[in-house]
Amino acid sequence: MASDYVPPVDDYRFLFGEAFGLDLVARGTGGAFSAEDATEIIAGAGEFAASVLAPLETVGDQEGARLEDGQVHLPAGFAEAYRAFVEAGWISAEAPESAGGDGLPGSIRAGLGELWNASNAAFALCWLLTAGQIHALDAAASDQLRETYLTKLVSGEWTGTMNLTEPDAGTDLGAIRTMATPRDDGSWGVRGQKIFITWGDHDIAPNIVHLVLARTPDAPAGAKGLSLFVVPKFLPDAAGNPGERNAVTTVAIEHKLGIHGSPTCVLSYEDATGYLVGEVGGGLAGMFVMMNSARAGMGFQATGISDRAYQQARAYADGRLQGAVQGRPAGAPIAEHPDVRRLLLSMQSRLFAMRALGVYLGDLFDRAHADGTQALAEFFVPILKGWATEDAVALTSDAIQVHGGMGFIEETGVAQHYRDARIMPIYEGTTAIQSNDLIGRKVLRDGGAVAEQLFGQISSTVSELRALANPVAARTADRLERAVASARAATASVLEFGPSRDAYGVSVPYLMLLGTLAGGWMHGLAVVAVLRHATQDESDAARLTSADFYGAHHLPRVHMLAETVAAGEVG
Repeated sequence: MASDYVPPVDDYRFLFGEAFGLDLVARGTGGAFSAEDATEIIAGAGEFAASVLAPLETVGDQEGARLEDGQVHLPAGFAEAYRAFVEAGWISAEAPESAGGDGLPGSIRAGLGELWNASNAAFALCWLLTAGQIHALDAAASDQLRETYLTKLVSGEWTGTMNLTEPDAGTDLGAIRTMATPRDDGSWGVRGQKIFITWGDHDIAPNIVHLVLARTPDAPAGAKGLSLFVVPKFLPDAAGNPGERNAVTTVAIEHKLGIHGSPTCVLSYEDATGYLVGEVGGGLAGMFVMMNSARAGMGFQATGISDRAYQQARAYADGRLQGAVQGRPAGAPIAEHPDVRRLLLSMQSRLFAMRALGVYLGDLFDRAHADGTQALAEFFVPILKGWATEDAVALTSDAIQVHGGMGFIEETGVAQHYRDARIMPIYEGTTAIQSNDLIGRKVLRDGGAVAEQLFGQISSTVSELRALANPVAARTADRLERAVASARAATASVLEFGPSRDAYGVSVPYLMLLGTLAGGWMHGLAVVAVLRHATQDESDAARLTSADFYGAHHLPRVHMLAETVAAGEVG
């Protein structure tokens, strides 16, 4: 069975207050929050996640969601956990102040995203989609929609979904055929079918607010003809409470490889009542607000599931005795075998890189308006989503490997993490969708300017490392310097290809290159912070070992990937 979850509070204390050379949270919030405040929030959330959500993770996997008489029912305990989640104020805490929430900064939300997903990824998807819809409605909804729907989402009374995909319109949203027809009373009649709708139906909240992309009469073909609509499961009555059932039917729920506790629904809209969000034809722009929120959330989900898998592998390896361990006394656990130790260090070093980059991305958005970091923040969204989710699949696979044959047995629980992680490089835009965005909308559009900004910042860290009289710092500096050179060469190859098949044929390797490089940079920053301490304790030593391992075992992938990028599309 899955091991107990231990929230990584110390790592977040380090990231918030030391890793980036200052109180990151205080800088990003103008002093409204401090690193100490942020750590207390993470500790409180971690206690909730470990005690309330984590015990339901295996329950959700084994029971799954079920559809009976047109109503989806969730696993035992989920409804009570959701009420506790709402009563604790976690949804409103993360909602922006402009929407009526408490407006926790992005750096803290990154940590919370990891905790919710580490403790129960299937449950956390409800929170993730509601949070994304809050941002979308906050950006574009009318005052009436804000009062009727946004307030109930921010309070957590109602939950939200994102309705894009159709049987013949997955990645190609321009192929959407769901139709919205205007009515005399200002509402719209929505007809069509949507598939793969995460948390599209459930029994843990009294209403569900669907955010639906649909085409309007006489709209132009393609994505420009799409508009965005709020379509509730129950139409609010005069008092704003759920009233008459809307014409939205749950046709089926999918039977999936993982995240069984998260209902993935097929929804049929049969002249359902909807309300326009924003302008006619502005649907894709409005939905992108929610999609970007969800894509960053996928990075946090990758970190969370990876940590749960690592913790379980670590606990198993520390307690499992099998065979004599070379260079260790009799009775040493398998964690001391050289290759098991390699696997554990590989997992831990990747995990720290993901966690640190998530906090950094949140901080970039926190400072976007004050310090002009918006372009760099948007640059990192597809990188975090693509790289972290791909690495999470590898990491959770390694967790099974540490368990040996027992890892392949469902009873141990570690296989669930691998099954749950496998969807992450697919939903909310596949890795190729992220890399196409990175290549087309970021690198090519600005001639590599933001990429060069990143490389310059890493080079500054290299200079700081070289000023420290420490062998790990010296090795990290050498490795990062070489990796930056390879990344610059790969970027030059992309710019030379231009908007051709060659560029897009190697866009995923290019994204993975930048993600791997950014992870190495996060470790470089950690080395600088640790070596500023007058003396190093056990935790500091572990951070240095982790950075050294990442530099030796993962950062070299940058050179291989740069050679792949330079080759362009082969054949």
